[in-house]
Amino acid sequence: METSATQKKSEFSPGVSVVLPILNEEPFLADAVFAILAQKYNGELEVILALGPSRDRTNEIAAQLARNDSRVVLVDNPTGRTAAGLNRAIAQGKYDIICRIDGHAEISDTYIADAVATMLNTGAVNVGGIMAAVGKNRFENAVATAMRSPLGVGGARFHIGGKAGPADTVYLGVFKRDALQAAGGYDERFTRAQDWELNYRLRQAGGVIWFDPSLVVTYRPRPNLKALAKQYFEYGRWRHAVIRSHKGTANYRYLAPPLTVAVSVLSIILGLSISSIFYIPFGLYLLGNLLGSLAIGKSWSEKIILPAVLATMHFSWGFGFLTSPKNLVK
Repeated sequence: METSATQKKSEFSPGVSVVLPILNEEPFLADAVFAILAQKYNGELEVILALGPSRDRTNEIAAQLARNDSRVVLVDNPTGRTAAGLNRAIAQGKYDIICRIDGHAEISDTYIADAVATMLNTGAVNVGGIMAAVGKNRFENAVATAMRSPLGVGGARFHIGGKAGPADTVYLGVFKRDALQAAGGYDERFTRAQDWELNYRLRQAGGVIWFDPSLVVTYRPRPNLKALAKQYFEYGRWRHAVIRSHKGTANYRYLAPPLTVAVSVLSIILGLSISSIFYIPFGLYLLGNLLGSLAIGKSWSEKIILPAVLATMHFSWGFGFLTSPKNLVK
């Protein structure tokens, strides 16, 4: 009996250029590349690593991977910026399908076959699935739970799942090269949120972005609160930059964290200066955070860690959004 991947697969399997922007990925790079090279895909495949100025052994590992398999191609990305690396890798690629993967992500062995089949069946210009956060210790497991819950990240389907169909954006993505080139590629002015910004332009040009929940990419969360705070602060400030660049793209999900920050700060200030009754809004947030953590935590260690994780995600994103400078995108 045929597998679901085989049933979905078209007889035509176009060549795929898999592109990865790489910077300081020593612990994860080899596994990420091995998962790509092990794909059950009938078409031609190449893996293009855009190497930034890493401070660890990332580039040594990349060089060894290229020596071991001729399908691995290396290109320089002197700035280390994600969008620039992706554009350089795409320019080097020789196939009509572009698959974007990160150096700390792992894909299933039918990911590319399933994505290409979905693209051919739907006519979409970009197909993507779920950012499946998976931790390796107690803290990372708590972050993973937060990242896969509406309480942590809102209702985005690429985080929490949902029905297949058109979407505003997807995680990473498998693109038609001609649509990607017609849109001008990734905007190198954006340090973060470049995927969402590109998908917006693809949609404005009439293309369909297709979410397929069967496409699951394993994502490794940040290892501590400091790194998590930095990540979500950058997410917030760059999301605001996208909203400024493309008017009318804001929605309640993006505005909830900055509103939480503003109300909480005002609550604390008024509580200190006028009356303790004004602490109530901030207290309600803390209570909701605690009860939510107890509800979504999969173990007692997660239930204990999650309040700090969720607060870090919410407040870092919110402060990043509120303090995002108008000249961030130059």
